[in-house]
Amino acid sequence: YLNAIQTSAPHLLRYLATAFIVNKRRRPQFKEFIKVIQQDQCSYKDPITEFLACVYVNYEFDGAQKKMKECEEVILNDPFLGKRVEEGNFSTVPLKDEFLENARLFIFETYCRIHQRIDMGVLFEKLNLNYEEGERWIVNLIRNSKLDAKIDSETGTVIMEPNQPNVYEQLIDHTKALQGRTYKLVGQLLEHAQPQPAR
Repeated sequence: YLNAIQTSAPHLLRYLATAFIVNKRRRPQFKEFIKVIQQDQCSYKDPITEFLACVYVNYEFDGAQKKMKECEEVILNDPFLGKRVEEGNFSTVPLKDEFLENARLFIFETYCRIHQRIDMGVLFEKLNLNYEEGERWIVNLIRNSKLDAKIDSETGTVIMEPNQPNVYEQLIDHTKALQGRTYKLVGQLLEHAQPQPAR
């Protein structure tokens, strides 16, 4: 329904963007949605869609920080976003905290893809966290998401380690996959080559 939303109701992009941010599982449609936001930047502006544009289109982290503050106000003032109804249970849950946590995660993931060594003070400033909260947040994030990162407390930096397997590991993985497919193919050929009993 993206075409209909773009032409008739572009204000619904706010709610779609919020759903993508709040949802922990990244969907394959997310990249397409970022392209839509990029196309519609001229016709529709909203702090939530602008936040995604800052992070994923322009890579402007200072702008994303400002937009994150504006998003917080929008969520509190929007009647549909102020409270979220859980499925099956009709108790209301505040969406603001969940949104801000995932928005910080978006900024952190994108920032880490670009930089290899990150000053924690600068990072926490971009995430709107003080140093103590930020340090706890980043330690939990590294521990829970199994990022290949180290915290150097002497210099106050986070060092991202590349998680690309070396050439030998890639060759072994491809060979194992090839071997499995070969065994399967040989099994199918032998199955079809056996004489069929006469009826």
